Amino acid sequence: MPRRLYSCTPSRLNAWLDCPRRYRMTYLDRPAPPRGPRWAHNSLGIGVHNALASWWRLPPSERTPEAAGALVVRHWIDDGFRDAEQSAAWRERARAMVERYAADLDPADEPLGVERTVAAKTARIAVQGRVDRLDARDGELVVVDYKTGRHEPTPDDARSSLALAIYAVAASRVLRRPCHRVELHHLPSGTVAAWDHTAESLERHIRRAEQIAEEAAEADEAYRERLRPAAPPSPDSEGGIDHAPFDEVFPPRPGNLCAWCDFNRLCPEGRRAAPAKEPWAALTAAEEPAT
Repeated sequence: MPRRLYSCTPSRLNAWLDCPRRYRMTYLDRPAPPRGPRWAHNSLGIGVHNALASWWRLPPSERTPEAAGALVVRHWIDDGFRDAEQSAAWRERARAMVERYAADLDPADEPLGVERTVAAKTARIAVQGRVDRLDARDGELVVVDYKTGRHEPTPDDARSSLALAIYAVAASRVLRRPCHRVELHHLPSGTVAAWDHTAESLERHIRRAEQIAEEAAEADEAYRERLRPAAPPSPDSEGGIDHAPFDEVFPPRPGNLCAWCDFNRLCPEGRRAAPAKEPWAALTAAEEPAT
């Protein structure tokens, strides 16, 4: 029989790598366990991404830095901030950095795609994802990903990103143009961290994605056939979950990322490794999850 393709996104593959238990709770458990509150840094990132996407949809004559800043205000999300004062302060910071970024853009340089969904199939996976921006330069595609976190990305971050490599391969197949360059545009610093892949390096990323997908697919199958029917997980009266029936296939991987996990309060190992942060913690922390 033909082998069924594993349908996935880069986020799903990275979730498996980070923590199989979190992967299970995110993608398999139904009803889905309750998540923690929305993170303020995610609200910031969503507002900035939506503002830039809307800016590119304006007529070129209206694509001014001031218009970009106004779109930040329009798309702003208050969720996760400590209070209205903190939200307003970060909204103004986001507005200023988007205006600085837009001032360096050519409004007439039309992207080939904004928030564009791309997809590709291999012998093992059917993968898709959404690219922040696709540029056309010198006959090739360029994948552009916006970053708003405190960490200033480096070319090595662009080189090692599984998601960016998948986007490059998928964009090339969808639009039938070569795509080797991937870029991380860090709005707080104005840094552009870029990497020019070769066909060989993109192939290595795809093979890596297939290996991750094979592990996750085996776990998915075990969940459907022998775990889920026997012990559907549900929070107890204190908000906990009995993870024991699942941990052979979906073991926890406790570490620093546990503090930022949406399911921290449902995971004993995660709470011991790193108590949950406040929803606005990443706005002032020295270390934070990438956004």
